[in-house]
This record gives sequence, C-alpha cells and structure tokens, in this order.
Amino acid sequence: MQVPLLDLKQQYLTLREQIRAEVDQIMDSQMFIGGPKVEAFEKAVCAYTGAGHAVGVTSGTDALLISLMALEVKAGDAVITTPYTFFATAGSIARVGAAAVFIDIDPQTYNISVPALRRYLEGCKKNAQGELISHAGQTIRAIMPVHLYGLCCDMDGVLELAAQYKLPVIEDAAQALGAEYPGKKGKGSAGAMGDFGCYSFFPSKNLGAFGDGGMVVCRDAAMADKLRALRNHGGERRYFHKMVGGNFRLDALQAAVLAIKLPHLDTWSARRRTNAALYHEAFAKAGLASTVTLPAEPYAASGLTNHHIFNQFIVRVPRRDALCDYLAQEKVGHAIYYPLPLHLQECFANLGYKEGDFPEAERAAKETLALPIFPELTPEQIHAVVASIAAFYK
Repeated sequence: MQVPLLDLKQQYLTLREQIRAEVDQIMDSQMFIGGPKVEAFEKAVCAYTGAGHAVGVTSGTDALLISLMALEVKAGDAVITTPYTFFATAGSIARVGAAAVFIDIDPQTYNISVPALRRYLEGCKKNAQGELISHAGQTIRAIMPVHLYGLCCDMDGVLELAAQYKLPVIEDAAQALGAEYPGKKGKGSAGAMGDFGCYSFFPSKNLGAFGDGGMVVCRDAAMADKLRALRNHGGERRYFHKMVGGNFRLDALQAAVLAIKLPHLDTWSARRRTNAALYHEAFAKAGLASTVTLPAEPYAASGLTNHHIFNQFIVRVPRRDALCDYLAQEKVGHAIYYPLPLHLQECFANLGYKEGDFPEAERAAKETLALPIFPELTPEQIHAVVASIAAFYK
C-alpha cells in the first residue's frame, strides 16, 4: 500500500468552503498586510497558549531572528542552544552576528539535556560587569531551547538555570504549538513559558498556513511593542525609525487561514496521539519492540491532554539508511530529521566544533527516522507502514 508521509489535501477538503469565503472577503477588502485579520489571529493565539502578547511575523525563522534582535544580541555575543534541530535555530543566531553555543541532547526526548546545560554553565566565568562568558570568550545573552517533534523539553530545569544565571529564554516552539508541560508551578504551554516563544506555520506544521508564516509570543508589553516595530523596519509610526528592523509582517491571508484552523488544532493533535498509540500496538504485535525504539512520552502520566502532539513520529532503527531505501521501494513515506547535526555543518566550522563533541546528537542523526503521523492517517495505512518495516528486518 502506498502511504504518504503527509497529506494536506484531506485537511483542506474539510475546511475548503470556509477558507474560500474568507479569502474572497480579503480579496474584496484588498487589505493584504497586517490589519484586523492579523490582530484577530494574534488574540486567538494568546487565548490558546496563555501568552500575554503575540506578534505575527513572516516565518518561524524570522520569529527567532526578531526575538534576538529585540534582545539586541550582536557580534561578540553567544546564545546557547542544541545542535540537533532545524537549521534556523542556529542560523538565526548567526544572522545577528552572534555565536551558537551547542549543548548535547537527551537521548530519549532529543531535546536539550538539562544536566549537560548545567555542567556547561557551571564551567563559565563572569567578566568585570558580571556577565556570563562562554568557553570561547563571548558574552552569553540567552538560552534557546527547542521543543522538538512536538514534545516540550525540561522547562523547569531550563528556567531554573536561566533564573540562576540571569539569562532570558527564547523557546523555539516551531514544532510544538499546543504542546503542554507539567511544570512545578502548573501546566505550561510550549512557547509561553520563557521570555519569548517562537512558532512556525510552515504548511507541514501541526498548524500550517498556505505558505510561510510565524509568530512570537512574549510576556512583557514593552517588548511586544518593540517586536511590532522591528517587524515593520523598526518604525513605531510610518517613516519614523528609532531602530533598524526588517520586513517581517504576517500576511492577512495567512492569518485568516490560520484563524480558521486553530480551533481544530486540539482535535488534530488527539488524532496524532491515537495514531501514535496504534503504532505502539502494531510494532509490538510485529515483534519489533526490541528493534525499533519508539518516541518517548515522558509526560504521559501527568494528566495533561496535549503531553505530546507528535508533529513528527520519530523512531530509532538499526541500518536506518538501508531501511529508507527499502521504504522508498515500497512507496512508504518517511523522512530523516536531521542527517547532520548543526555543529558539523560546513557553515559553522568557524565555531570550532568537531565530530565526537556531541555524541547523542550525532547518534540521533544517524539512527532516527520519521514515519507518517498526520491526523487523517488510517489504521490500515499504519499497519502497512509497520508491515513494510517488519518485512525489512525479518
């Protein structure tokens, strides 16, 4: 059976008439940039996540970039993050002239390792101004954890260290809108626990636009105003600029589409979890429990509904690349996220990292594989995926 990695057409068919009516309204109004559609979606995201303020931007990448710009991170500074993530995480740091400081990942969750982060920070010194200095001599300005694949990282640990060392936290929640975290102070929502939270609405995300789109949420009203100015070339009013920003404005069309989809997000996340449970059952019945390592669900017993939203369903497998070749022959959708960790990317060679520096990130890059998990995936398709994998390992 042919099984796609992702099928967005089915989702669109259920919302087509509502979306087309909204698009027609925008076409009639000829208001394409910003405006009431964007403002309404921003308010909806605030209500959904519990964030204080939301600022729609052009992409998840620009959400990260504009957050760093708002903190005035610059050349000579450093931002701590993970080497096992999409390129934009570290790319945004480089684009403001700063250096990424990488910390290895937890091998079960693939998120940043809090013990490794603690060890690194404990080994840092402070300059005369009391600022924390990286091992390479840069001023550490922020921590950027990533909620990878729809699972929140250990935010209690991250936030405790951030408070101890007086560092702001920029959450890269590009893959995790709606994911919940059982924090010591109560339930947290991905992106709304740190100083900034950054979302991506790339079409393949759990909440996807009809093109690129992104959003930053934050707690501080003054910082939200600064973000709004930065997304519009740094101008608080037209043609008057106190700072240099960029063209990071969210289109009204994308905001309208996303506003229609947002009320369905929890239902779609529930279907993803149902599909994940079916995978667990199917792999067990196929006798693959000791061969295929399934995604960790560390918060499953917390009582939270969206303890994992499975933006991707990631397994660890032996002979990963050979399995990929076999699945391609069987027409079973799959993908590798991410085949080369960021510390080994050619463009970051200047950071001085080498193979072996982050063994868990490097192992994950060699062993992990994404399988279809989209909400409309059928039980028959899931069993076909597992049957193909079982046939490969027989």
